[in-house]
Amino acid sequence: MGLDVHCTFAQSILTYNFKKGKMKNSTPTTVSVIGLGNVGKAIATNLALGQHPVIVASRDFRKAKDFADTISESVIAKEITEAMKEADVIIPAIGFSDIKEFLTEYASELSDKIIIDVSNPIVPDGKGGFKKVIGEHESAAKVLSGLILHGAKLVKAFGTLGVGTLKSAAFDQSERKTLFYATDSTNSQPQIEELILDSGFEPLHIGGIDQSIRIEVFGDLHEFGNLGKAVSLAEAKIATAQSKHQIANA
Repeated sequence: MGLDVHCTFAQSILTYNFKKGKMKNSTPTTVSVIGLGNVGKAIATNLALGQHPVIVASRDFRKAKDFADTISESVIAKEITEAMKEADVIIPAIGFSDIKEFLTEYASELSDKIIIDVSNPIVPDGKGGFKKVIGEHESAAKVLSGLILHGAKLVKAFGTLGVGTLKSAAFDQSERKTLFYATDSTNSQPQIEELILDSGFEPLHIGGIDQSIRIEVFGDLHEFGNLGKAVSLAEAKIATAQSKHQIANA
């Protein structure tokens, strides 16, 4: 079965290169989605729709295998440690309260990897809404950046839209919608933009991790913040410029 899995995944890479018009010996950015809640499933499904090979993993391997089998041959299920070993980009699609433990437990496996934080540090407020579990002026990515070791690079992405919009707005036929991202690593930007494009969105870099609060829940560039909806790239650039002007004049 292991040989069959590797052959299938290799075939999906060849299919990706053909459909994207890439050279035969070029390969897509390898990515593993760890955790298959609503967000993890949405990200993996969008990548598969964009013909991008993706590895999925969960503490329950059977859950990951069943999910992969229902999507396409470009989605392969693996055990968590193997999934991280084989990918350049790791997306822990787990809650903020669990990520600290994840980063500690798998510190060696995450060495030199690009880690995409999709989390939002919120919990229900008991009144039908949500509240932050960290300081008002803190961001999840900024908190987590202090736990990144061994040359790994942190990116904030894929969490700027609610999961419903992340699914429904992907590959918008009228005008592609935007996913913002933040990172201090300029070397990581090509891979991140490739993944966002293959997920059916336009990428827009807003700056370093110190700007990540803007694309988390309640931020000025989040769907559940000042922005209020998914926006086109042109609208996103206007919103970003307006926000910078407001901050500068605050």
